[in-house]
Amino acid sequence: MATDTLEQLPKQYPRAFVPADLIVRGFEDVRALYDQLLEAELNTGEELEQWMLQRSELESVIQEVASRIYIRSTVDTTNLDYKQAFLDWVEDVEPRIKPISHKLNVKFRDCPARDQLDKSVYGIYERNVLTALELFSEKNVPLETELSKLTNKYEEIQGGITIEFQGEQRTPQQMAKYQLEPDRAVREAAWRATSERRLTEGPKLDELFDKQLRLREQVATNAGLKSFRDFQFKSFLRFDYTPADCDKFANAVETVALPAVERVLARRRKDMKLEKLRPWDTSVDPLGRGPLKPFEDVEELKAGCSRIFHKVDGELGAQFDNMRNLGLLDLDNRRGKAPGGYQSTLDEVRLPFIFMNAVGIDGDLRTLLHEGGHAFHAYAAANQPLMQYRSAPMEFCEVASMSMELLGLPHMDEFYKGEDLQRARREFLEGIIEYFPWYAIIDQFQHWVYTNPGSTIAQREDKWLALNERFSAGVDWSGLEQYRRNGWQRIGHMFFAPFYFIEYAIAQIGALQVWLNSKHNGPKALEQYRHALSLGGSKTLPELFKAAGGRFGMGADTVRPLIDALEEELAAL
Repeated sequence: MATDTLEQLPKQYPRAFVPADLIVRGFEDVRALYDQLLEAELNTGEELEQWMLQRSELESVIQEVASRIYIRSTVDTTNLDYKQAFLDWVEDVEPRIKPISHKLNVKFRDCPARDQLDKSVYGIYERNVLTALELFSEKNVPLETELSKLTNKYEEIQGGITIEFQGEQRTPQQMAKYQLEPDRAVREAAWRATSERRLTEGPKLDELFDKQLRLREQVATNAGLKSFRDFQFKSFLRFDYTPADCDKFANAVETVALPAVERVLARRRKDMKLEKLRPWDTSVDPLGRGPLKPFEDVEELKAGCSRIFHKVDGELGAQFDNMRNLGLLDLDNRRGKAPGGYQSTLDEVRLPFIFMNAVGIDGDLRTLLHEGGHAFHAYAAANQPLMQYRSAPMEFCEVASMSMELLGLPHMDEFYKGEDLQRARREFLEGIIEYFPWYAIIDQFQHWVYTNPGSTIAQREDKWLALNERFSAGVDWSGLEQYRRNGWQRIGHMFFAPFYFIEYAIAQIGALQVWLNSKHNGPKALEQYRHALSLGGSKTLPELFKAAGGRFGMGADTVRPLIDALEEELAAL
């Protein structure tokens, strides 16, 4: 990817407060603007609203600079200039901005004109600012800087992993393709080679995670909270559910989803004529057919997804085409590139950027549909005046992305025909069912880790193994426990976004409701979906679910009809 394309993006939202010619390279470039905000006289509601818009504009400019620096550090983890720029930003700029942001929050809280604001418009903003004030501690600024550096270290370790297999060095993403090969011996050899290679990084990742744990526990203590779980629930603005609701979801998975998973895997075992399924038997086609190959190169992937998006909605298709034309897609897998995929919004130009690692498998197609949903969310909420409202609660951000995977399901004929088309749809729907236990395992593991301070590496691994045994069914792991015990290290969220995973579960519940709505109500359902996206973060989580045509809930009463609908759809294929 030519990262200089990020510097040439059109600016559709002209600056009103920040000088048009200002280039932000460091803190000194914005110091005077922060001083203006701190010294402003705010005597009326109108003046306060204008001040909020000015602050939003400045923060959009700064956040876009940060996003570009982060993007560059992930597209090429071997580039020392990109790495240094990232470190300079988190070590020098962010620590100087955070105390000033705190002062601005205090100014907002103490402003007499705050009572004149329309609570129906600014109530969520006000709630979020007051929560940030509760959490802020000057002592945490250097700790958060260190945590950012450790996150970069995790990505560096993962980006540097290669596996020697069949005479070549391959990335983990490239190795994943071998789990789709009909030859069971090849699958097992690839699985073991990858697992062995990951084991060699285990001690490094344990040491890294222990450092993060200690820092996070101190962050919570400095904020006056009992545990990092309490801190992160507040930090993530989880006002609409509690840890008890997470336990309720885990119980729903155990009673409702796990039996459905067992039925899916029983069919697989029967089709494969195996006495037992092993870990390398869970992704391959059970009838022995070769792996689905939806595309040969990323240009073909882009073109096919463009056609799908146009079929879902013409405007969405046009938005995706705009991203292609502007160079806002970095999709190919290569050495030195950070693992995974993400969508990042460039806040000043209000345009989305998509990063992923495509290697030509069906999962790549799902990833681009998923990240495309995030991108459409950014487009839909772009007209929200406040930057804080251009981003929704994380749980609903994932509704946007997961819904797009499901809304694209009827149009998979852009990549597949005949038997492959039916097979791709089946694998996708079965995958949704099979992933429900994974949400519970990862979420419950993090609850345990952060409410059991001082636990050892061995105890952590024991808990991970116990949760896998509680929520897994139908796969024989005997003799492979050493690989399973540190399986949590492959979950990047553990390192760079602790406690961020239950969002996917909640969002999958919402996305399945959007999908069922689309099957029954067609264009009206899409209209509701897009309207909900346009609300950004201006409404509560239950209100956003309602706007999208769904209902917020995490218990068995909510999960059961969705699992039933998935199984009915599978039976009809």
